[in-house]
Amino acid sequence: MFEQAFKNIDDILHKDAGASSELDYVEQSSWVLFLKYLDDLEKDRKTEAELAGKEYKFIIEPEYRWETWSAPKKEDGKLDHNKALTGDDLKKFINEKLFPYLKRFRQNAENADTIEYKIGEIFSEINNKIQSGYVLRDVLNIIDGLRFRSQEEKHELSHLYETKIKNMGNAGRNGGEYYTPRSLIKTIVKVIAPKIGNKIYDGAAGSAGFLVESFDYLRTSKKLSTEDLEILQKRTFYGKEKKSLAYIIGIMNMILHGIEAPNIIHTNTLAENIADIQEKDRYDVILANPPFGGKERSEVQQNFPIKTGETAFLFLQHFIKILKAGGKAAIVIKNTFLSNTDTASISLRKYLLETCDLHTILDLPGGTFTGAGVKTIVLFFEKGSSTQKIWYYQLNLNRNLGKTNPLTESDLVDFITLQQTKSDSENSWTLKVSDIDLDTYDLSVKNPNRNNEVILREPKEILEEIKKLDQESEMILERIGALL
Repeated sequence: MFEQAFKNIDDILHKDAGASSELDYVEQSSWVLFLKYLDDLEKDRKTEAELAGKEYKFIIEPEYRWETWSAPKKEDGKLDHNKALTGDDLKKFINEKLFPYLKRFRQNAENADTIEYKIGEIFSEINNKIQSGYVLRDVLNIIDGLRFRSQEEKHELSHLYETKIKNMGNAGRNGGEYYTPRSLIKTIVKVIAPKIGNKIYDGAAGSAGFLVESFDYLRTSKKLSTEDLEILQKRTFYGKEKKSLAYIIGIMNMILHGIEAPNIIHTNTLAENIADIQEKDRYDVILANPPFGGKERSEVQQNFPIKTGETAFLFLQHFIKILKAGGKAAIVIKNTFLSNTDTASISLRKYLLETCDLHTILDLPGGTFTGAGVKTIVLFFEKGSSTQKIWYYQLNLNRNLGKTNPLTESDLVDFITLQQTKSDSENSWTLKVSDIDLDTYDLSVKNPNRNNEVILREPKEILEEIKKLDQESEMILERIGALL
């Protein structure tokens, strides 16, 4: 039922001039889903209060509740078409009354940890793009049929929402930005093995995949007490996200997974000077896939001791600094980080090895990130002691990865098993830091246990060789011309 409902919503939005892409479909269905979720949440809280003999104070005023403007019902439970707004009346109410009302919640909320603050923040960052009030009415009618009441319903809805995010990531230019393969995230979380009470952080949260998978891991890690549940809800998961759409999607994704007031802040993480980070700001666990290939302005670079325009390298400095002593981290980054010869890359590798124990590097095959077109690695490290040796695992698969043939959890079972003991195998080996070149700190992946392996060169290297061969050919032709 839910899957068909999501498909129908996309089909309806496709007809509207204001929603032109998969991004718009996700964004616009998100704010409507959020309001329906909020309505169900309020109904559940009202029921709980009544059972306890208490009176429930609604968050949303009567005029703006779902049942008033979106889905007024007759006595038989069917939609009252005479009271339900539609067409221009519906569009005008949403744009001129509902959104301005909801935006004000941010100013009026007691603190940022409340659902009230999140309501205000979401509707301050998003606009209704649906141009037809009749299209809006059709979307509202479908979403009114969805329920967020039971854990099963929330689980199915969260799964479908993840699928929508994945489709959006596969839509082209935003591949790696919004969607890190969940098979990879689940594996990373298993290796890090967070515990109840850890503060878990992602400073490039995107769709909050690392946070929701950590929540699911901890929620099923043991029988949880009431105190455990409160810790998970309010004092465990923290994130920052720069882009408005990703921020909205991340908030909605966490809510659908069961975190009522996600601690995600809409901000540019890299605009913060890492020299200002204090002990109270630090986290026990950091899991992140910072954006690849971005270029940061010089004023942003001034916030970091190692100056570089590469966004991911600035994020890595931020993560090392904001990680607690003894804390654990897993960061997805381009594999060129291991071998780049520029001063910033060499300095950053040296800094990482001297301040943290970089104990594991997972080398992923091309195609892991659909549409991203880069080879990636995962750095696993703990802060507090320098690196003595690094265990490498190179994931070699007998198939090419892509949109129709994605990475699976079963592909990574061998990695999880061997990582526990850091054993050598055909795909894994250990490097002593004392054996590396201390002029370059080159940590590039060279598997000594696969001698017959065909080493694929980087495109840049191939292009440079072609250029060199062209120059040589030109010289030969000039000599021939001189002889004739």
